[in-house]
Amino acid sequence: MTKTFIAAAAFALFASTSLPGYAASQPQAVEAPASVVADAVAVNLNTADAETLTRELKGIGATKAKAIVAYREEHGPFTSLDELLEVKGIGASTLEQNRGKLALQ
Repeated sequence: MTKTFIAAAAFALFASTSLPGYAASQPQAVEAPASVVADAVAVNLNTADAETLTRELKGIGATKAKAIVAYREEHGPFTSLDELLEVKGIGASTLEQNRGKLALQ
């Protein structure tokens, strides 16, 4: 009986030390969370329509999105992201929330 107990204990000890090493050596695919993937999609400030701006940008509702499009039509394409601050209703915090999602080309 003692031999069986010792053999079982030895097996448990060896199994517990070898399995984590085996599992750690196996490559595993890691998917990025959907929010990270969604953030990677750039919104072109010079071509996006009001609906796209509303859907993709934080803090931009229909009224602000229409103001962005109207500003672009009146003044031409945006040359810098900071120029977005010239649009009525767009403040520094809104720009900073969306800076990583915006593109000019």
